[in-house]
Amino acid sequence: MKKSLVAIALATSLLTACGTSEVNTNNTSATAPAAKAELGSFGVDLTARNEAVKPGDDFFMYASGTWYDNYVMPADKTRFGAFTGLAERSEKQVKEIIDDIASRKDLNAEEQLIADFYNAYMDTDTINKQGIAPIKPTLEQISAIQNTDDLTKVFGQAWLTGAASPIAGGMWFNRLDPNQYQMSIGASGLGLPDRSYYLEDSERFANIRSAYVAHIAEMLAFAGIEDGQARAEAILALETKMAEGQWPREKRRNRDLTLNQIARADLAKSYPGFDWDLYFKQTGYQVPELNISQPDPVNAMITLVNEQPLNVWQDYLTFHTISNNADLLAEDIYNTSFAFYGKILRGQEEPRPRWKRAVSEMSGTQSLGFAIGKVYVARYFPESSKKQMAELVENLRTAMGQRIDGLDWMGAETKVNAHAKLAAFNPKIGYPDVWQEFDGLALTNDNLLTNVQNLRQFFREDSVAKELKKTDRNRWGMTPQRVNAYYNSSFNEIVFPAAILQPPFFDPNADPAVNYGGIGAVIGHEMGHGFDDQGSKSDANGIQRNWWTDADRAAFEAKADQLAAQYSQYEPIPDNFVNGRNSLGENIGDVGGLAMAYHAYKLSLNGKEAPVIDGVTGDQRFFLAWAQVWKEKRTEQSMLNQLRAGTHAPGRYRALAPRNHDAWYKAFDVKPGDKLYLSEEERVRIW
Repeated sequence: MKKSLVAIALATSLLTACGTSEVNTNNTSATAPAAKAELGSFGVDLTARNEAVKPGDDFFMYASGTWYDNYVMPADKTRFGAFTGLAERSEKQVKEIIDDIASRKDLNAEEQLIADFYNAYMDTDTINKQGIAPIKPTLEQISAIQNTDDLTKVFGQAWLTGAASPIAGGMWFNRLDPNQYQMSIGASGLGLPDRSYYLEDSERFANIRSAYVAHIAEMLAFAGIEDGQARAEAILALETKMAEGQWPREKRRNRDLTLNQIARADLAKSYPGFDWDLYFKQTGYQVPELNISQPDPVNAMITLVNEQPLNVWQDYLTFHTISNNADLLAEDIYNTSFAFYGKILRGQEEPRPRWKRAVSEMSGTQSLGFAIGKVYVARYFPESSKKQMAELVENLRTAMGQRIDGLDWMGAETKVNAHAKLAAFNPKIGYPDVWQEFDGLALTNDNLLTNVQNLRQFFREDSVAKELKKTDRNRWGMTPQRVNAYYNSSFNEIVFPAAILQPPFFDPNADPAVNYGGIGAVIGHEMGHGFDDQGSKSDANGIQRNWWTDADRAAFEAKADQLAAQYSQYEPIPDNFVNGRNSLGENIGDVGGLAMAYHAYKLSLNGKEAPVIDGVTGDQRFFLAWAQVWKEKRTEQSMLNQLRAGTHAPGRYRALAPRNHDAWYKAFDVKPGDKLYLSEEERVRIW
């Protein structure tokens, strides 16, 4: 229900590609496909539309309104949309893989790991009998804390035990030398989704805080703690002080502010009052140099460590240790956690079925995700899809290059550097070239928490062994069965796991306009992250440095400010708006990616007119495909969480990105007076 989030600005918002100088049209002809598309007759579900809505008034509802009005949210969901639908498909396919493995006797080593972990997760009889016993060693260590040294040890071991820490971090890439790994440290440790949940005075947030206190008291009772209400109120007061000392999210994503490298020898002088040697000793890392991603907040957390009573820190750690491990403990503990984190914070009426939770726990990069992913790719991912994706990536690269040449706000010197970065984009499609190995990992079929801790220890030891070696560029940040994509600025790479290469994003039998409006715009989005307000601070080699002239950077930032203001006007919940500044990188990715994809689609037509299919023009198919990728329905609580804790605008507003593109106005006859109409000057054209 709740994972301990490390509130540090490591490297986020990433995706790119490799390319040729010419558009490959082998699989992007202007004629309708001969084979049957999965959705509708050409790849878009026209029955989802609500044609009573004017496209220029609400393009989201025009494209998906009938679906939206009729879809009933299942009790175990807080949102549903195109991503969720594909994730469910992937989930069922992974379940088939696991069931097949578990039904066989002659298993290889990786298959045995999968079977043992799944069986341990599903053994609720054993888990319920154990109660809270699996985490008792950690709770006893917390109870025995007598000084700040003891406290620091528990903070340093949180990666293994599931406890929390106000100071936390992880190994990432050195932003000034991507060939090196580097520890990054920041402020962390909150139990609510965002600092605003603690600091805003509205009735909505006051009620959430009241429910949080009641929940903390319930969870403390599992550890036999009495007077839970008063102690829970003290924990809330502590976390409120932590929230006051932390940066807002829009500040945490600013790469200029979050790059603060320091030698280990100088750490105690710049950040005094914390035993860094003792802390790092618990992690196993040598840490000759590190990055402090949030300087002032880290010092604020150190002050709290030294000034707040030890007994409050003990209660804080006890609560979070139970809470962070609730998924792995007895069902009464899990259900108590779900009642707050599921129902109250997210509007989820029922827990997900246990098998789905097992699949989710197993599918991450720090679990058995790549062992499962190897089988997933063999069963469900055709190599032909990888080939077509590679061609689409190159077509998008060509389009982006032409668009850079045509920019009227960027000078020749900066364009040279922009082209160099574009040419260096490295696309990864489908699955890793080198698979994660699991030699030495030991799991059993009857001890879930021990299995999870063994996995944590296994991946930590692997990371420690690589700390001082050259970075591994074969590394993937997502498993093949994950429905998503990303851009890694340090490696200047765009990564597309196999599971996203399905309808409505990609269908080899769909009309080309649909694939360009779907996966083409996603490719463009990820490429766009290399040129968004933060990704553009790294060069072709992934080094964070300024490769812009001052005038060009100022022109770019003026356009970015305009886009931030545009998205900040959207109000999904009364008095709760999209944070246009925090979501700026994603919005630049959407608007720019859509422009790249449309440009590439037009190039693919080779000067011909696209056919009209079922009364829908090529341009209309392109923009409808984009909008239906972002169809979604959410609970209000989930929407609030997205607005405050997410970096993306909600899907219904991502669907409106076309209002910045001239072709959309012509395709759907959008005119002054329509609610989404923007004048020529108001349309944001960046890439």
